[in-house]
Amino acid sequence: MNFFQLLKASLMEPKKQAAARILPIGRVLRFVFIVIAILTVLSFVELVGSLQQTADDMSGLLDYINEIEWILYPFSLLSLFVSTTLYQFILISVYAFAGMAFLKMRKKRGEYRHMWRTTSLAVTVPSFLAFFYSFTGGPGAIGILISLLTVLYLYVAAGYYPNLPGVKKPHQS
Repeated sequence: MNFFQLLKASLMEPKKQAAARILPIGRVLRFVFIVIAILTVLSFVELVGSLQQTADDMSGLLDYINEIEWILYPFSLLSLFVSTTLYQFILISVYAFAGMAFLKMRKKRGEYRHMWRTTSLAVTVPSFLAFFYSFTGGPGAIGILISLLTVLYLYVAAGYYPNLPGVKKPHQS
């Protein structure tokens, strides 16, 4: 699966999110790093815009920023990338642990590494929603709803994992 197929699967296809468990880890990591790069660039653009707006309000700050901008922007971009990467990997790992609980609850077969791959797709849409929500502001309950969306994606995707040996499929009538 290429990047766009993985992106499409992360948007609306829980069955393919569950199928990501058999993808090579390199392909999944490439997808995660591309998403992180997109989030970093968007954050950097917002940072530069807000920095310019703040600098316009204070003339002394504008002079200082003009003197150090050759180091300010590369350092800001690097620190944004590192912090976003750290945040996304911790987020994926924590949600994958919760996904393991869903597998146990639903008597499905899977390992943590499989659920980590599935989670890397399931967390994409909520990450972009949380990013855009952070710039619009609003009540804190929306942040909780975005987190619950990730949990819902994982719960649905866990249903597509294979059953444990000895567990019969439920009869469909």
